[in-house]
Amino acid sequence: MSAVEPKKRSPEPPAANPGLDDRKPSSASSAAGRKIVVKSADMKDDMQKEAVDIAVAAFEKHGVEKDVAEHIKKEFDRKHGPTWHCIVGRNFGSYVTHETNHFVYFYLDQKAILLFKSG
Repeated sequence: MSAVEPKKRSPEPPAANPGLDDRKPSSASSAAGRKIVVKSADMKDDMQKEAVDIAVAAFEKHGVEKDVAEHIKKEFDRKHGPTWHCIVGRNFGSYVTHETNHFVYFYLDQKAILLFKSG
């Protein structure tokens, strides 16, 4: 389980999985000249990079957050099997249950992206 709130502070550690080793500290990088900050992740690095790359492409193709989320979700369903969920926006709270190694929460410039597999 992961508790996530898109704020400028670091996310609180997940209460249900205190021994989860795969949590990465916040990191910043740049893709296509955009600021990328991974806030919380339980996902292998190559899949995280793929999520960021797909998100960049989705924002280039779509102007509406719902359409961006749909694009990311459908790409991950196609490439990694169902069932992925994606939330995109500037102000939302969440509390989700996800499959192990299938969760990432990151910022792409000013937009937060929450992507996880469940079900």
